[in-house]
Amino acid sequence: MAEQPLTDWNSGLFDCCDDTQTCCYGWWCGTCLACTVSEQFGENRCLPLCDMYVNYCGSPAALSVRVAMRYKYGIKGSLCKDIAVSMFCAKCSWCQMHRELKYRKDSPNLIYVLAQTVNSQPPPMRTVSPPAGFNH
Repeated sequence: MAEQPLTDWNSGLFDCCDDTQTCCYGWWCGTCLACTVSEQFGENRCLPLCDMYVNYCGSPAALSVRVAMRYKYGIKGSLCKDIAVSMFCAKCSWCQMHRELKYRKDSPNLIYVLAQTVNSQPPPMRTVSPPAGFNH
């Protein structure tokens, strides 16, 4: 199976003006937005609450969800960049991930399936009548 090419994020890290609703949600209640993103992505809704106890070292929840999202959707990037974004721009990161999930929800992926006939059994044998006058 051919590997899919990596894509960019649907929006940039600082493109909050592209989606003012997400921007306001992240600005006024960043923790609520983080919990929403975590749940929509399929993780435990309370995962971002763990970040309240480790504020001095960035946002481990933002880092883990960001890396998982990049891996799942084939988004370009690196672990080093994800660490930097999660350490210094966690709110922007949560907003970007929320915009990405909204984009993925509104733009379903097209999957092309190639039809292929597989013959796993030999064709059935025909029975032939013995010639006239043939005795066992």
